[in-house]
Amino acid sequence: MHMIFRTLWHLQITSRRGPRLGLADVSVSPFRVWPTDLDMLNHMNNGKYFSIMDVGRFDLIKRNGIWDLFQQEGWYPVVVAQTITYRKSLNPWKKFAIESRILGFDDQAVYMEQRFTRPSSGGPEIYARAVVRARLLRRAGGTVPIAELIEKTGADTANFVVPADILTWGQQSRLPSTRDDATSVWE
Repeated sequence: MHMIFRTLWHLQITSRRGPRLGLADVSVSPFRVWPTDLDMLNHMNNGKYFSIMDVGRFDLIKRNGIWDLFQQEGWYPVVVAQTITYRKSLNPWKKFAIESRILGFDDQAVYMEQRFTRPSSGGPEIYARAVVRARLLRRAGGTVPIAELIEKTGADTANFVVPADILTWGQQSRLPSTRDDATSVWE
């Protein structure tokens, strides 16, 4: 299934039917591995995980009300860094879920964690785990300061704690500003 159809399905059907979430809550988005998700080894392609994570994040921000704020303010989120660790393969036709939550903030960005899970006897089993660092941009140009995001969402920062190792990763994965030179030179 092409991602635009999967995205529209989740935004128009799944997200609307899901319960309203608080800012610190975990959203759970159901999926199934379709033939178009597969690679030559007959399991979900590693790149497809990132595309499906987009849908999971949209579900989260639709259900916790942040999407409405973004529309009102003329803001939109962009991923600036993401990393994923794979544990088990997702095979054809298997049902799985993406659990998404906001971890917290640094001086420039929002951090989220997303997990690909499948049911097991002890509770959802993690098949892959990703961390995402996202910035907010204004449609009129420029970035949205994190302090403004926190103020307008009413987020209680005490409910959000980004682990130190993830903050370090966020610092180390940064590239120069778009206003600075970023010439590719291999050493």
